[in-house]
Amino acid sequence: MIYVVIGFLWLSVCLYVILGGADFGAGIVELMTKKKNRKYTEKIMYESIAPIWEANHMWLIIAIVILFVGFPEIYTTMSTYLHIPLVMMLVGIIARGTAFTFRHYDAVEDRWQIIYTQIFYYASLLTPFFLGLIAAATVSQSINPDAENFLDLYVFSWLNWFGVSVGLFTVSLCAYLASIFSLREISDRLELALMIKKSHQTMVFVVISGLLVFSAAYFSGIPLTKWIFSKSLGVMSISFATVSLGLILRAMHKRKLLPVRALAGFQIIMILVAATYQHNPDIILLGNGQHLSLLKHIAAEKTISVLGWGLILGSIFILPFLFYLMFSFSKASKRRS
Repeated sequence: MIYVVIGFLWLSVCLYVILGGADFGAGIVELMTKKKNRKYTEKIMYESIAPIWEANHMWLIIAIVILFVGFPEIYTTMSTYLHIPLVMMLVGIIARGTAFTFRHYDAVEDRWQIIYTQIFYYASLLTPFFLGLIAAATVSQSINPDAENFLDLYVFSWLNWFGVSVGLFTVSLCAYLASIFSLREISDRLELALMIKKSHQTMVFVVISGLLVFSAAYFSGIPLTKWIFSKSLGVMSISFATVSLGLILRAMHKRKLLPVRALAGFQIIMILVAATYQHNPDIILLGNGQHLSLLKHIAAEKTISVLGWGLILGSIFILPFLFYLMFSFSKASKRRS
């Protein structure tokens, strides 16, 4: 049953990065757009994320619950040594959701709309940035439980050049996903041309920030290149992600946009596989040489069994209705257009 639990943890992380990433990316894309085009971009982004923007964080909640119940030592380590970026990320999620709601549904339109919009923009930018910092800290061996001062224990465990580069890469991925996911929601040719141009720009940002990650890893002594390219699975994952990018570019050129979302989601999965498979099942690499494993640092067997069955039964009810929600909103959007 432990593999079922790990599978659901992996699924929830993937879905949060893909769907939640596209959600965060909506605000980033708006922020990156020239002021004269922001009204068009706002309309496009709203129609793109409206079907599931409230449901995206469900995947984060599921991942947290799995760690809390099934892997308490891992959960405790993350919530202790990474409590600052975790709190900042949660504050960003709350601020962004609140700003999005008031921006679109406030009964009175006044100068507060400008404030709501700015909060939405910068919370959308900072939240995935802190998510990237957290992810980088778990594999960079920067968390050292043997450190003896506050800064080394709770600040430099995540605030370093590698973490910053992964944070920027995460922001770029979110903007890329949002621009790609929005293409299916557009019927106007001028708006479609605008978003295709924006998609090309975000692709460039992803490539540049990805190179920055490898550079930061090299100068920080993190064997990221070895992790990814030393075995065939890593090479295959990067190759598949690159081929998917070419297919997306071809689909955008021919205006055949049906497969672009699936291809973008597949790219993200391949990137996650390439970045994590080498040290799997070790989910946290500590600075004192110890590792926290998803197979060793687990809760009692009975707890894992109950958790696994709960996830299986819950998915039977959650997933079909989630897909129906996405389908119904998408159809409504097409009828309006």
